[in-house]
Amino acid sequence: MADKTAKQDSGVKVVELDHVVLRCRDLPGTLAFYVNVLDLHEERRIDRIELVQLRAGKSMLDLVPRDAADPGGQNVDHFCLGIEVQNMKCLADRLRSLEVEVIGEPAQRYGARGMGWSLYIRDPEGNVIELKQVPPASS
Repeated sequence: MADKTAKQDSGVKVVELDHVVLRCRDLPGTLAFYVNVLDLHEERRIDRIELVQLRAGKSMLDLVPRDAADPGGQNVDHFCLGIEVQNMKCLADRLRSLEVEVIGEPAQRYGARGMGWSLYIRDPEGNVIELKQVPPASS
């Protein structure tokens, strides 16, 4: 049997945790907890999808409503890792070649460092991970 922990060159270099998205049964109550108890600050809202984005240091915590039809469902929608990579399309192709489930195609999305290219994948346990390109360091 092949060693599944043997290091493969995936092309991914993780440098930070960008954000985590939580599905909430009680969005107003959860928002109040993170603002009043943990002193996070609301940074952005997208009313159309009922998304609230909170600043957590250099990272973000996103809150979205949990589907009432699925009360026992997962409450972590996905988490996002900031990565250093030159070309997200090449990375997606490389991950597919390693038999990683890639969900969709790279697209511009908002995260802790603003808009940038990202890609969704799924781990062997079914967790969704967003890989988001961090901007290059300024010279």
